[in-house]
Amino acid sequence: MDHDIAYDRDQTRVGGTRFMSNQHSLIANCVKASAVALCVVAVGSLSGCAKPSASANVYTYGQAQREQIVRLGTVTAVRSIVIQQERTSGAGLVGGAAVGGIAGNSVGGGNGNALATVGGAILGALAGNAIEERVGKQDGLEITVRLDNGELRVIAQEADVPLAVNQRVQVISGAGPTRVTPI
Repeated sequence: MDHDIAYDRDQTRVGGTRFMSNQHSLIANCVKASAVALCVVAVGSLSGCAKPSASANVYTYGQAQREQIVRLGTVTAVRSIVIQQERTSGAGLVGGAAVGGIAGNSVGGGNGNALATVGGAILGALAGNAIEERVGKQDGLEITVRLDNGELRVIAQEADVPLAVNQRVQVISGAGPTRVTPI
């Protein structure tokens, strides 16, 4: 009968089948708890991310109801550009690592499981960071405007307001970013 079998202090069956030790069980539970905590942090980070706008049509709350300077001019050139965030927030990296680690943890057992978890976390982090970088790019326009006073200005903004060469525009500045909008 099984109740007569002796065990050593690591919970290994003497003379036969090996069982998971208390230490291994504790490590496995810590890894799972860490993965869950990492997911919670990643979701919290992602929900707090706001995509900044370079649109001529978007004002922040702090920019609303503030006096601005308006100068009139004519568009002399329009060039397509890409507007990119200065740096990533790290949320893609953390979120990708969490998802990759959890996916890797579902593969194999023993040392293979640990390697799959680490490998999944690394690959997930790389993929998450790449996705965040792509999301942080948007199409833009570099608009050259000859103001009515003869000065030449160049403004880069999101490509959400169609502008053409020889079009009359207003250049709005003074309470945040400078914007070019049709008259």
